[in-house]
Amino acid sequence: MWIASNWKDYEVIDTSDGEKLERWGEYNLVRPDPQVIWSTGHDDKRWKKKNGHYHRSSKGGGEWEFFNLPEEWEIKYPLANGIVSKELTFHLKPFAFKHTGVFPEQAVNWEWTSGIINKKVSEGKQFKVLNLFAYTGGATIAAAAAGAQVTHVDAAKGMVAWAKENAASSGLADAPIRWLVDDCTKFVEREIRRGNTYDGIIMDPPSYGRGPKGEIWKIEESIWPFVKLAAQLLSKDASFFLINSYTTGLQPAVLSYMIESAVRAERGGKVESAEIGLPVSSNGLVLPCGASGRWSAES
Repeated sequence: MWIASNWKDYEVIDTSDGEKLERWGEYNLVRPDPQVIWSTGHDDKRWKKKNGHYHRSSKGGGEWEFFNLPEEWEIKYPLANGIVSKELTFHLKPFAFKHTGVFPEQAVNWEWTSGIINKKVSEGKQFKVLNLFAYTGGATIAAAAAGAQVTHVDAAKGMVAWAKENAASSGLADAPIRWLVDDCTKFVEREIRRGNTYDGIIMDPPSYGRGPKGEIWKIEESIWPFVKLAAQLLSKDASFFLINSYTTGLQPAVLSYMIESAVRAERGGKVESAEIGLPVSSNGLVLPCGASGRWSAES
């Protein structure tokens, strides 16, 4: 398992009864987590001193209950993998579907991609990254901080605006980032026709989604054709290809199989896949948070 263990402003404090108790900077939140199928009590006092609690509804969805929580605040992440040293800043605001604007477990992928990018940039290479289904830009600003030119694509206008805020707060307002509100499949198809290529590709496809013009995405039907399509945008001397998944059924071995077939079979290199997770501070265990598959040109 790849574990995001370098956070200072975030921690999973405890987990029990389908929920996790988290610290986001100065504030404690309780949110549902389907992975937490155990019941271990609520011994930490912060369960009762929470600033926000997302209550899951039996009918689907849910709603927030707040206790002295601001509408928006910031946390920072110290990107420091031995090569890149940069403090990233993220704006947080609780919104629908229990989210806050950051998936902290993704820091382990930020470290990996930024390390590869900075090594290539330090060798004098101009490095282009494509970030698909890019959300609020964690992977985008980590790549830009490492010296990449980044194309950030997401179908939600609000998410792209939020990502721009995160970049500006991280001192990257003037970084070479293209911000695009677009359907990812249609964008990739156009880039292929244009003959554009990228040295690194990152994607975090949703289980289900709609594009700006109502385009429907169902991951079980769309992911394999999309991976094959996106692989065509890798440059001749590309360095990495990363898929992240929170979808049940897309286990690490499935990600490996797709990347092996679509990328490594033609290019060589190395494929690795694993669960990603976050350490739980109260007991030293690890909370699983999805899976990632990685191809790197260097084996």
